[in-house]
Amino acid sequence: MQILKMPLASLTRAAFGAFLLTSLLAAPPSRADEVKAGDLVISQAWSRATPGGAKVGGGFLTIENKGTAPDRLIGGTSDVASKVEVHEMSMKNGVMTMRPLENGLTIDPGKTVKLAPGGYHLMLMDLKNPLKQGDKLAIGLEFEKAGKVQVSFDVQAVGAPGPAAGRGTGGGGDMKKMSPGTKM
Repeated sequence: MQILKMPLASLTRAAFGAFLLTSLLAAPPSRADEVKAGDLVISQAWSRATPGGAKVGGGFLTIENKGTAPDRLIGGTSDVASKVEVHEMSMKNGVMTMRPLENGLTIDPGKTVKLAPGGYHLMLMDLKNPLKQGDKLAIGLEFEKAGKVQVSFDVQAVGAPGPAAGRGTGGGGDMKKMSPGTKM
């Protein structure tokens, strides 16, 4: 039987390498498109490209409250727009109306809220430049309890229906079967 003799430095590097490899392989997959703010998990942040000269755009995302107390999305900021407001679209007497939510949007504990075209959404007011497909927008969201958090929004094509199929919903439900602005 032959005994293999290795210098201590080589043995240490080999052990560290094995530890590092094991740690990487054992780590749970992380979602690059998820952002956490307090008890909230924000996912699927996206926007639509705008035609040249457009002064407004929309921001859409999913917010899950994993806590035991409600929180409220009260607004946002961005370098691409002068103002970011939380809005709601609804049907009244056969007429589509849109209005800002002056008191913000409540996310109840254990619930998920989807901001989507035709329902709750972020309104990007007085755009400084058109939003272009493939760009990423940095938008700072402000929550009543969770505070401020930076979120990256993917700009999709004009008229895009939303994030590609196969991405997580952040809420465990089938978002394709939900109406826009749904609270689960």
